[in-house]
Amino acid sequence: MKNILLTTALLFACALGFSQTEEELKAQMAPKTDSIAAIQGRVDAIQAQIDALPGWKKGAFGTIGANLSSFNNWYAQGSPNNSSGNIGVTVNGFANLNQEKFFWRNSANINLGWVKFDDKDDPADDDSFRQAADVFTITSLYGRKISEKFAISGLGEYRTTILDNFNDPGYLDLGVGATWTPITDLVVVIHPLNYNFVFSNNDAVFESSLGAKIVADYTRKIGAVNFKTNLSMFQSYKSGDLSNYTWINSFGYTLWNGIGLGFEFGLRNNKQEALNFALNQTPATATSFEDVENDLQTYILFGLNYAF
Repeated sequence: MKNILLTTALLFACALGFSQTEEELKAQMAPKTDSIAAIQGRVDAIQAQIDALPGWKKGAFGTIGANLSSFNNWYAQGSPNNSSGNIGVTVNGFANLNQEKFFWRNSANINLGWVKFDDKDDPADDDSFRQAADVFTITSLYGRKISEKFAISGLGEYRTTILDNFNDPGYLDLGVGATWTPITDLVVVIHPLNYNFVFSNNDAVFESSLGAKIVADYTRKIGAVNFKTNLSMFQSYKSGDLSNYTWINSFGYTLWNGIGLGFEFGLRNNKQEALNFALNQTPATATSFEDVENDLQTYILFGLNYAF
């Protein structure tokens, strides 16, 4: 009986000791966590100073998303024998030169995607991967500094597709105006004098025009996180039907050896593209800008990410 009581007392004492030790460790961990946050803040401040130094800054990160499946005799669904797939790839790259009196910023965004759905019981079914996403944008901005945060600038931006109907349509913006850089990683371009060249075989829908160009770009790397958001907007002076905008947001988190998780979300509004799509339907769902349904264009990609 004495042995049982002694053993029980020892177990209780050990449990109490472990409980106290855990509380003590948590109490000791709290100030160290604050210290880590303070150290990270100083590191980020130093990195911001490094980013502001003259010279070239280059980088790239991308995302690969894939989903492949195959079913045989799965009778609960409409097509019991099928194979399907969805593959998407995005790449964001930049090369920026910063000097005392001028800067030159260059960037590119590529988003490509393929999908397939093969019904094995339908011999006439298309069993190949078909193009689903196709975005290509390249931008070059040159600025002559008039102060630390303002510059007189010239911008060239080209947007098109590369897998399907290359340069049909294609958009080339050339313009001049001012650029505002309130912080190291944010660039805001305001060009009231900009010409939007539109290249297309369908001249009845796509039309070039003079207008204003606004671009806002924020690109940042904080530790293992890569982040980029880019808004490109053209406002035509001739007609609102010729205006357009594209907003792309990219995020990458590195987990191990450059590999991590990535996410990209894009929005686009372009009435010329909406009308061209409607005219190519059988039968046509619209005949002019007045009766076209200009729905917001969107895409989402989530998958593995690699940071160069």
